[in-house]
Amino acid sequence: MFIRTMVCGKIHKIKVTDACLDYEGSITVDWRLLNRASIREYEQVHVLNVTNGQRFVTYAINGDLGEVCVNGAAARKVSIGDELIILSYVQMSEVPSNYHPIIVRPEDIKTFYIDN
Repeated sequence: MFIRTMVCGKIHKIKVTDACLDYEGSITVDWRLLNRASIREYEQVHVLNVTNGQRFVTYAINGDLGEVCVNGAAARKVSIGDELIILSYVQMSEVPSNYHPIIVRPEDIKTFYIDN
């Protein structure tokens, strides 16, 4: 029997609003986006920086409306305004033939605006 690691939730092309080097770690994301993508607070996530090609693994923290803040050492891998993809995964022994991850784009939440 195989265990497959499948993408569960994806937030596609979200813009960084802040970077805080002096925080102990994580990525803080608008709680509405995390909820819509089925990403739980403190869940491990993979973060892909579309702007500069950097990748890192951290955990998600619920943030305020419009907030996307990379914290701790990973803050060195982003700049404000960079576009990120945030991925969560699930492991399955049986993958249904109709399986699809949840994909969320910031524009899916009509009140989500970032000035850049």
